[in-house]
Amino acid sequence: MNYKQIVQYGVLIFGAIILIGLVLKGNISHEKFDSEKWKNWTETESELSLRWDMMNSLRNNHELIGKTRTEIIELLGKPDSETKMDFRYYLGMSKHGINTGSLTIKFNENRIVTDFSVWQG
Repeated sequence: MNYKQIVQYGVLIFGAIILIGLVLKGNISHEKFDSEKWKNWTETESELSLRWDMMNSLRNNHELIGKTRTEIIELLGKPDSETKMDFRYYLGMSKHGINTGSLTIKFNENRIVTDFSVWQG
């Protein structure tokens, strides 16, 4: 490989990184998770995606697996819907067209979080 080819590949890789960054810029939010904002959120025109915007921070900074139902309610408030085995929180608009979504938290028979997932559609 000669010098010219190395420079061409370097420019190509750098351009790809910039392009990926621009594409992801609108999809990854750095909104810090705030328990009170989450619990008191209402879907308004100015805050359509507040919960979506906090999801990365929530996932990265709060270990949900292993928490009790009571701890989840303390952190996220009362769920929008619940069954014996899961809580579901509405996330609002996802910033991907007209999609909305939800956070589902699954519990075992001891009321301990075993899994969670984010749905968009």
